[in-house]
Amino acid sequence: MTSPPTLVLVHGAWHGPWAWDRLVDELAGVEVRRVALPSVGPDPAALGDLYADAVAVRSVVAGIDGPVVVCAHSYGGAPVTEGVADLPNVAGLVYVCAFQLDVGDSLAAAVGGAPPDWWDVHEAEGYVDTLRPREIFYADVDEAAAEASIAQLGHQSLVALGQPLTKAAWRGIPSTYVVCEQDNAIPVIAQEAMAQHSKRVLRLPTSHSPFLSRPAELAQILRAELSAATP
Repeated sequence: MTSPPTLVLVHGAWHGPWAWDRLVDELAGVEVRRVALPSVGPDPAALGDLYADAVAVRSVVAGIDGPVVVCAHSYGGAPVTEGVADLPNVAGLVYVCAFQLDVGDSLAAAVGGAPPDWWDVHEAEGYVDTLRPREIFYADVDEAAAEASIAQLGHQSLVALGQPLTKAAWRGIPSTYVVCEQDNAIPVIAQEAMAQHSKRVLRLPTSHSPFLSRPAELAQILRAELSAATP
């Protein structure tokens, strides 16, 4: 019997691989790898840019022997779209309320060209923090998990948010978009517009972080994607 693909998880801005802990607990029996994006961290002077993030994603995926399904959350959609284009072992992409952008697009342009009011921009230092993360990221997450997540949020590279994509992996790889219907970070109308790039669109009645609020439901979606991508 053919083994299912490896699942690679790519976190969003301000977050880290830790964000997936609850989801991974629901994925027993699945081979999972997590990517740490260098555009997030505790030291603003050491943050990488979008292209460094793309290299990090590509390095993990290219190093896996066998097929891979890549799941991106939020900003993570940008380095995934940039980084895995043309990799022969990528069998599918899953965008969870993520930026599924085209060549020439940037996250900053996708949010309207001006920082949202919940971005705390430190332009001189080159990073962005978040205001109101409980409301924006974790509106339907239990208090303990929300507080633990807020305590782990890092600084986000400002330049990474404005850099344009030079590749669009979804043009050559089947993709699924998961719209999060109560998202306060990326409006549903914006998610639905980006989801037009995907072959399949699913919906969850969650805020921006279904991996925390509905991990079992998201795990079920990902298991189905892995099964569909099994050669």
